Amino acid sequence: MPGIRPTRAELTAAADRTIPDLMADDLRLVLVGINPSLYSAWDGRHFARPGNRLWRTLAESGLTPGLMHPADQHELPGLGIGITNLVARATARADELSAEEIRAGRPVLEATVARHRVGVVAFLGLSSYRIAYDEPRAGVGPLTRDVAGATGWLLPNPSGLNAHYQQPDLTRAYRELRQFLDRPT
Repeated sequence: MPGIRPTRAELTAAADRTIPDLMADDLRLVLVGINPSLYSAWDGRHFARPGNRLWRTLAESGLTPGLMHPADQHELPGLGIGITNLVARATARADELSAEEIRAGRPVLEATVARHRVGVVAFLGLSSYRIAYDEPRAGVGPLTRDVAGATGWLLPNPSGLNAHYQQPDLTRAYRELRQFLDRPT
């Protein structure tokens, strides 16, 4: 809903809503968010909040050919990229999710990845991956395990709330994934 901002009441009403996965068969990359924000649930598109740095990071890293916006998300599968979440329901903050809820998303994610024959699964958020896969020391970069036959990768969360990673750091981490995807096979 370009140019339109939600009211507080509209955001509150978006709690627990879901957004459909952006998936297709044989994608080279699926980005796995923690869960939708209230803003995204209100808007109906992934990573829709204006402060979210995903779209800029995808462009700067070379994962997309240029800067895209949430309204352009339908173009991602044509670029070999999909989006899903570990937890489907929207919350104001990811810390509103319980560890059990995050762990419960793992088999659902793995079934989706297997059904669509995904090449690489990139988790966007260290904490949620560490909880879901019980790997408290997992760090940014390639994972030691696959995810339902797909190569696993861990990336910093692009949310504007993630102050641990400034834009150059995000771009660098996502560029490493792009370089992995672009390697000769």
